[in-house]
Amino acid sequence: MKISYDSEVDALTITFRETTVTTKHLAEGIAADYDRDGRLAGLEILDAKRRFGDEHTFEKVTVEGLHTAV
Repeated sequence: MKISYDSEVDALTITFRETTVTTKHLAEGIAADYDRDGRLAGLEILDAKRRFGDEHTFEKVTVEGLHTAV
């Protein structure tokens, strides 16, 4: 999993797997990327600072309940 923040466009991107994706817009400024099998491959959130708080919000990321396939 890769989590990145682009301060120039204020976008938070969470990539679960690198693959070719189809993007589905879920709400204004929020999109989900799906692989060819329909599994979630990533998320993109625009206006991230406004949605989550100030720049210190991105200093710590906690992942809970993450399960990987064997």
